[in-house]
Amino acid sequence: MAAWKRLVPSLNRVLVEKIVPPSKTNAGILLPEKTTKLNSGKVVAVGPGSCDRNGNLIPVSVKEGDHVLLPDYGGTDVKLGDKEYQLYRDEDILGTLHE
Repeated sequence: MAAWKRLVPSLNRVLVEKIVPPSKTNAGILLPEKTTKLNSGKVVAVGPGSCDRNGNLIPVSVKEGDHVLLPDYGGTDVKLGDKEYQLYRDEDILGTLHE
């Protein structure tokens, strides 16, 4: 069983595995740092959501498997097994990336 499956984020939290862009192409050409700057990640797990003042559940806006755009700062570093993840609140995620 994968280590991240043991962690279920609470409330409106989202567990993200950062995507590290390659620093060189398959042919060995080094890419400039500017092209590898996009701060993105893959959603690994989501919490159930948070409740509003009336007790109604507000679900998380992303789902497992989504590729998301992340802020430059923020998130809580979490190490599970040999991998590192980050835990964000749903409202801290900037958007969803579509291919």
